[in-house]
Amino acid sequence: MKHYLKRKEVGVGVEEHKSTVRSVERALDILLCFTNSTELGLSEIASRISLHKSTVYRLLAALEAKGFVIRDPHTEKYRLGFSIWELSANLAQSDDPAAIVLTEMERLRDIVGETISLYVRDGNERIRIQAVESKQAIRRVAPIGARMPLAVGASSKVLVAYSDPATQEQILSDPAWPEYVDRDVFRQQLAQIRQLGYATSVEEREIGAAAVAAPIFDRTGRITASLAISGPSNRLTLEKMTEFSTPLIEVARRMGKMVK
Repeated sequence: MKHYLKRKEVGVGVEEHKSTVRSVERALDILLCFTNSTELGLSEIASRISLHKSTVYRLLAALEAKGFVIRDPHTEKYRLGFSIWELSANLAQSDDPAAIVLTEMERLRDIVGETISLYVRDGNERIRIQAVESKQAIRRVAPIGARMPLAVGASSKVLVAYSDPATQEQILSDPAWPEYVDRDVFRQQLAQIRQLGYATSVEEREIGAAAVAAPIFDRTGRITASLAISGPSNRLTLEKMTEFSTPLIEVARRMGKMVK
């Protein structure tokens, strides 16, 4: 009897292992659905990988929790998330898209002499997914993975300014919105940003720091990220930020062409 139980327990372990591997394979199949598509609905994904919608929904929830996909609450469609950017940033090939993006950021850094950061929106926060630091002795240190609120900072304002109206209102109505940031003034700033094509900030989030940021749009015209130049406010003056906005917008435009 003991030998029988042992064999049965081993058998259960093998089945559990097979089930885990099968779930991983299905999750990867879901990600591969986005090879030629920017956005997909639940039914579309289920149809492509021939799985029941309830199974696909559970797998998408797990992928969303880890940041590999993002669900648009308005359209109920999914797109690739910021974790894909973070992984692609570590690819070794010199001709991969992430390396090309990094090359563009380094080129911009060499033009303006300041730190360059790439941000994406994750809910009511922004997250830095890539950075190239200035070579100057006094510079902005930009750790990858840092999360910041959407109420302050040039990149935050860009990410909100170019979001759809419903998303903007959802962000502005967040109970966690800081009381010291006037919503009406913020809305006025968003309108100005859309006219100029870029945003600036001086000591909004951190004393002694300034930044100028521009949107990165994908091929469908949707904002996917914000590209920012940041540095000490005594060096990165409003005059300098206006001057730097031209190469910043141009680099952001080129980077947008690399986004599917």
